[in-house]
Amino acid sequence: MIKIGLIIGSSLSEESLRLAKQLGVDEIVGVASNIPQSNPEVWEFMPLLHLRKRIEDAGLKISIIDSIPPIDKVKLGLPGRDKQIENFCKTLENMGAAGIHRITFNFTPLLTTRTSRTTRTRGGAQVTSFDMDLVKNAPLTKYGVVTEEKMWDNWTYFIKKVIPVAEEADVRLAIHPDDPPVPFLRGIARPFTSFEGFKRLIETVDSEYNGISFCMGCWSEMGEDVPKAIRYFGKRGRINFVHFRDVRGTATKFAETFHDDGQMNMLANLKALKKVDYDGPVRPDHQPRTEGIEALPEYSGYRLLGKFYGIAYLKGMMEAVYGQHSISPLLM
Repeated sequence: MIKIGLIIGSSLSEESLRLAKQLGVDEIVGVASNIPQSNPEVWEFMPLLHLRKRIEDAGLKISIIDSIPPIDKVKLGLPGRDKQIENFCKTLENMGAAGIHRITFNFTPLLTTRTSRTTRTRGGAQVTSFDMDLVKNAPLTKYGVVTEEKMWDNWTYFIKKVIPVAEEADVRLAIHPDDPPVPFLRGIARPFTSFEGFKRLIETVDSEYNGISFCMGCWSEMGEDVPKAIRYFGKRGRINFVHFRDVRGTATKFAETFHDDGQMNMLANLKALKKVDYDGPVRPDHQPRTEGIEALPEYSGYRLLGKFYGIAYLKGMMEAVYGQHSISPLLM
């Protein structure tokens, strides 16, 4: 059965951990700011262990870390990439030793992913959105044109060096789609934007540790059959993380929505996850910015009140799909 995972901010305060537990969250999704480092290029063993124990001592588990040390030189094939790969591999070794066994990240270089942070959705709630027309004339980055095959070469060089270390450390990788999933942006190719792109990705190295972060919103923007894609990659054991997110629109123009107000059949997506026996973390993702006093920054995509709604919506679907309902012993 899937596990509900939640990002609760950089501080991991006792209050936020208790609140996550009270809401029925199973696991916490870590982020880089949860891990104080003396060397930000390599995540060290003791801060990782302290992160895990802080979460476990609150009665929860850490499911995955949703960020990585710097690898921009790797993504672009620049001098210094071998040192960044070495640092990444050392981080994987430290994560495995500390008992944290999943990591998710993107392979998209250096680009902002939205053109608006204040688009209105239901009831005036604010969401992020993207409109390709607004950036089609944007200047190239300082790296000029980076072709699709160059990006594939960079990816292949990276993943073939990393996966043997990930397997030995028992840390599964989950690669997020290029977001938004458009083929090029400001001159840089974005190969992880289609079913065929992800098929090539997992075939580059045939290992369950070379997996994907299945972001439902991105797959919907791609115009793909989302349940079909879940079944394809899930049957092969290559879904290592799931982002539970809905949108309206396509890759070139979309806005995020409440989970019950988008274009997907979210229940069908959850049924597909059950069909392939996915039992990893699912994160209610990119919640609208709602009214009320909230603890996260103004433009955050991870607002607390929106999280409450997303968790409740996902839990109701889980009860429908899995036929399970937990009742407190005090109520029996």
